[in-house]
Amino acid sequence: MTKIIGLTGGIGSGKTTIANHLKSLGFPVYNSDEQAKSILNSIEIVNNLKIVLGIEIFTNGLLDKKKLSNLVFNDPEKLKLLNQIIHPAVKVDFKNWLEVHKNFPIVIKEAAILFESGSYKDCDAVITIDAPQDIRIQRVIKRDQLSYEEVMSRINNQWTDTMRKNKSDYVVDNQDINIACVQTENIIKNLLNY
Repeated sequence: MTKIIGLTGGIGSGKTTIANHLKSLGFPVYNSDEQAKSILNSIEIVNNLKIVLGIEIFTNGLLDKKKLSNLVFNDPEKLKLLNQIIHPAVKVDFKNWLEVHKNFPIVIKEAAILFESGSYKDCDAVITIDAPQDIRIQRVIKRDQLSYEEVMSRINNQWTDTMRKNKSDYVVDNQDINIACVQTENIIKNLLNY
């Protein structure tokens, strides 16, 4: 039976860097955020988005992810509607991905909103990557060229660090990415033996 290990953390916590490290070691990693972005381009999802969120989030017939982000991260009701469209599709996509990787003893499901989406319920263990908020903000501003206000809007639409840590089986402090990668790797290796 394949163990599903949830890997989560707030925006800018370093979870994707750590997930990529685990992937380089041969662990299958499902990146929920990347898959969700891909799913956003499917015809069925695009049609639902037009109906539910309006055509103003499209530019020249294509989904404008910046307009979508600005809309949903400034309106909790719109974010909820988006999630009601995306989460079921990601759940099906993950189930299909898991079937392909069923012969692996352990897989990693990386998701920024693992708890908010309810996906944690399918995991055998959850690891939260934690980092001080000021460091996270600096990382995201640099990485995504967002303003401080835009980053804070995203942070405020996620669970707090305390909420995530209280629901997690393991918490890794990521003030130093190399140390955090090794700590997470060791947790995964230990989980392989249980």
